[in-house]
Amino acid sequence: MLVWERPEPPDRPVPAPLSRDRIVRAAIELADVDGLDAVSLRKVAAALDVGPMRLYGYIATKEDLLDLMVDAVHAEIRPTGAGWREVLRSLAEATRQAAHQHEWLADLIGGRPQLGPNTLATSEAVLAAMDGVDLATVVPAVAAVNAYVVGAVRREITERRAERASGMDKEQWQATFGPYLRRTFATGRFPALSTLVHDGPHLDADQTFHAGLDFLLDGIAAHVPR
Repeated sequence: MLVWERPEPPDRPVPAPLSRDRIVRAAIELADVDGLDAVSLRKVAAALDVGPMRLYGYIATKEDLLDLMVDAVHAEIRPTGAGWREVLRSLAEATRQAAHQHEWLADLIGGRPQLGPNTLATSEAVLAAMDGVDLATVVPAVAAVNAYVVGAVRREITERRAERASGMDKEQWQATFGPYLRRTFATGRFPALSTLVHDGPHLDADQTFHAGLDFLLDGIAAHVPR
């Protein structure tokens, strides 16, 4: 059949425009819904309706993609306030809020290079707020706040995931395990724990986080000249 007699192939759409930002945003959307297991260059390419090989011109490896995702979320972490205490509190609260919005962040935060532009901007804002404070205090103080937030966030996200996996809310958990704890405490082997459970404050996650943060900031204040 001559060329004039062959039907023309259907129009092929122009390849979808790509950028590193579009790739990262698509990866974040996948991770927000289904966690980090849903993130691979192939899956991100499918979400963008492009071939996987097109992504390699922008991002070489999955590790690069994860670093970019973490840094992109740091654009949402912008500490504000007057003075070091307000800024450190704002840093802690903003980081926690970002992790609750992007649960997968709890799996990566604190364990990857802090070199992206958004991450560096966050660090710059914090250090600028502590201008005038001796660096021998600044370095461990900021490290302590970061360590507290990472630990608290990971605990909260782990508990949230465990609750979802078990299908039990707080009341159902208490109904399931309460009888066992009552029998155990009745043996007298754990008097301090028994007193804590019966007489101690029962704080929710927000109250626990802010109380611990206050303790930490009070400790830092003891080392900062007034």
